[in-house]
Amino acid sequence: MSAAAMTPVAVEPFELARHTGDLTEGVAAMRSTFREISLAGLVTKANRTARHRGSSAAFAGLPEKPVDWYGFDAKDNATINWYPQGIACASEAGRDDPLLVVSWYWKPAGAAKEKGVRLSFLDTSTRKYVHVLLVRPKADGSYGPINIHAGGISWCGDLIYVADTAHGMRVFDLNNIFDLSPAHGRYLGYRYILPQTDHWRPVRAGARFSFASVDRTTSPATLVSGEYVEPGDTGRVARWALGGEGVIDAGADDVAIPVDVYQMPVTKVQGAHSNDGTWYLSQARDSHENGALVVIGPDGDKKTRKLPIGSEDLTCCHEKEVLWSLTEFKNMRVLFAVGL
Repeated sequence: MSAAAMTPVAVEPFELARHTGDLTEGVAAMRSTFREISLAGLVTKANRTARHRGSSAAFAGLPEKPVDWYGFDAKDNATINWYPQGIACASEAGRDDPLLVVSWYWKPAGAAKEKGVRLSFLDTSTRKYVHVLLVRPKADGSYGPINIHAGGISWCGDLIYVADTAHGMRVFDLNNIFDLSPAHGRYLGYRYILPQTDHWRPVRAGARFSFASVDRTTSPATLVSGEYVEPGDTGRVARWALGGEGVIDAGADDVAIPVDVYQMPVTKVQGAHSNDGTWYLSQARDSHENGALVVIGPDGDKKTRKLPIGSEDLTCCHEKEVLWSLTEFKNMRVLFAVGL
C-alpha cells in the first residue's frame, strides 16, 4: 500500500446553474403527440438478448474473472458506429429493479447522419435489453439528436444524469419515455425516444464532466462527477447534494455549490464512485492493456487491482456490495461486476 490521498481543492469551478430553458414546454408538446410508455412497460418490450457469463477477450490478463458479467448481442458487440461509455444501476437509483443502464455515443465510420446518444436498459433477470434514443426537444414539439460523448451516467429516483464534458449534466426523466410505433414509425431507426428535461451547466469554464455515479452512503445522497484529462495530469472529482426526488440541491438563484471537490492522485480516470469515505477510481488504457481499479481509503492508503481491457464508468449495487463497470472496444464489450 502507498499513500495517495484525495486532496481537497476549490469548489468554485464545479458550481452548476440550472438552465431548463424551453425543455419543459418541449416535453409537454411531445406528450400531446406521442404515446408514453412506462419504464416497466419498456422493459417488457425488450427485443435483444444479452449473453450471461460468456467468454470475452476483455478478460485477458485478469488473475480471476469478475463476480458477474453480461455481454451484448453479436451486432452490438461488433458495431463500429456506437461505443458504450456510461453505466448506472437501479440500486444507485434507490430502486430494487434488476436493471442496468448503459449509454452509447454515435461515432460512425465515415459520413452518416448524426444519431447522438442512446441508452440500453438491461433486465438482468431475463437477459433482455432495449435501446432508447435521447433527444433534445424544442418548445414547438420538434426534437433532434444530442451530439455529446456521454462518457458517464447516473440514476437517482426517476432521473438519469448524463455527463456532457464541457457543459455539465443533462437530465432525463424516465416518466417521459415515448413509443413512436405504430403511428409514427421510427426516428433515426429507433422506436423509443427519451427527451431531455433539464440541464445543469457550469457557472464558469474550466471543469470537465467525464463520468458520473451516485453515492448513497452520504446524507443526503450525492451526485458524483469528475474529469478525464490527458495523460500526465490528474483530474478532479466533485459531489453535489441530491434532493428527495433526485434533483440537485440548489439555492434560490438555481446555483448548486458542490459539497466537496478533490484532486485525484492518479491519471486517466474513466469512472469514480465514493462509498463510506472510500474512493474507487477506474482507469483504462488501450485496447491491449488491462484497466485498473484504484481504491483509496479514508486514510489515503491506495490499493490497485486489474480490471478488464477498456474499463469505463462505475456504478454501485449496494445490496450485493459490488461495483459495475463496462468495456468499450469492439468485440470486447461486457458489463461486469467486481467486489467493493
